Amino acid sequence: MARRVPVTHTVTATVAAWIVGFVIFFPILWMAITSFKTELEAFNTPPSFLFFQWTTENYATVQERSNYLHHALNSIIIAGGSTLIAMLIAIPAAWSMAFVPSQRTRDILLWILSTKMMPAVGVLVPIYLIFRDLALLDTRIGLLCILCLSNLPIVVWMLFTYFKEIPKDILEASRMDGATIGRELVYVLTPMAVPGIASTILLNVILAWNEAFWTLNLSTSEAAPLTVFIASYSSPEGLFWAKLSAASTLAIAPILVLGWFTQRQLVRGLTFGAVK
Repeated sequence: MARRVPVTHTVTATVAAWIVGFVIFFPILWMAITSFKTELEAFNTPPSFLFFQWTTENYATVQERSNYLHHALNSIIIAGGSTLIAMLIAIPAAWSMAFVPSQRTRDILLWILSTKMMPAVGVLVPIYLIFRDLALLDTRIGLLCILCLSNLPIVVWMLFTYFKEIPKDILEASRMDGATIGRELVYVLTPMAVPGIASTILLNVILAWNEAFWTLNLSTSEAAPLTVFIASYSSPEGLFWAKLSAASTLAIAPILVLGWFTQRQLVRGLTFGAVK
């Protein structure tokens, strides 16, 4: 019989959770509010929270100065394309290491993870030269490749963890029924790992969407995503907080909406296999 939790404990935990959530998301809220201020009001001390003259001038200025839809389309293509390519590579790789391990599987996994420990700036010069020689600078294909490779270790590790939780008996039964490796991956393994695959896709999209280092150094205008769009509002003349807040709000809005509608799937996938 489940132990009854006192009402006071439930109320206290709920209030504490709301306070922690508000503290975590307050910077985003403040950024959204600042985007509706004038530049003078954005620098006021003490700052005004709600009682100020609201204006949409910053959003109009951002739209006039930059082509938001062009940058947003680049972000969608780059984040979605790099995620798709990474999944096509990672699912077979994770399947082989989870269900057909060898003596060096553990070493390979550690080596894959170790590539994330190297700072990206350490390989910027060779990557830049390679992109220059292959005419991949400021191209969507180039950013697709680099973001796919940079996030691939995380994708492989996550899928490997999810696949390890699937009983091998089910796959052996499908093989006894005559299923090929391809059918086993498509019709048996993938449906059983949907929560894990979905959370991996969502996390990879978020990482690719927010990637700034490679996009700022390998693109300028044609393939520039929203990270470059935001950075364009930092100029030698200074930081224009209100306009920068408007640009940042427009940039994070799509990914916030995606995260809001898929939060249940994301939490379910991240806790997949944690409770036996």
